Amino acid sequence: MSDPALANKQRAARAALAHLRGHAIVGIGTGSTVEALIELLVSEGLAATLRGAVSSSERTSARLRAAGVAVLDLNDVAVLPVYVDGADQATPERHLIKGGGAALTREKIVAACAERFVCIIDDSKLVARLGSFPLPVEVIPMARSYVARRLTQLGGQPLWRQAVITDNGNHILDVHGLSIADPVSLEAAINQITGVVTVGLFAARPADLLLIGRSGGIETL
Repeated sequence: MSDPALANKQRAARAALAHLRGHAIVGIGTGSTVEALIELLVSEGLAATLRGAVSSSERTSARLRAAGVAVLDLNDVAVLPVYVDGADQATPERHLIKGGGAALTREKIVAACAERFVCIIDDSKLVARLGSFPLPVEVIPMARSYVARRLTQLGGQPLWRQAVITDNGNHILDVHGLSIADPVSLEAAINQITGVVTVGLFAARPADLLLIGRSGGIETL
């Protein structure tokens, strides 16, 4: 990663701190920008103020525990005031592609439960239309070939992300060649395919707030 990209990730992560202050329980996502956020939680002393966090992946859970933050089961959390996560692509409408780290299903569950979903990205992730980043789809292993055929019918070119098993024990198909004009409709269509666990389109429930790290500071959408 280039130094400017890293600096912009860190700017976005720092901007997210203001949205975590004052909350005893928060949701924390997955990815390199979120890892920068966890480092800031420690260095800024916020980790010690948290009663706990709901995590979207085993990797993040391990990092939170190392930072001294208790990892909570979502089933035991009645109210989740805020969830902070990154994205692989985002539009000005706050529609997202997520799942490059194969944590899309847990990310989507935590985002659905959160009262406020704050997405943090560097400016290279902001696009006018989703699809140039391959769209991840988590599938039940026995349905992988069937789902791939159905995704081809939708105009995509699915590739199995071999040697990757999700935290839920499933496979990932990365769908190339899409230009996603209607993210909400495509999300619904893919989720209806038998064997799909979920698709990495966050459009029906987009981010509430998009914090974009730029060389000149933070852009907020």
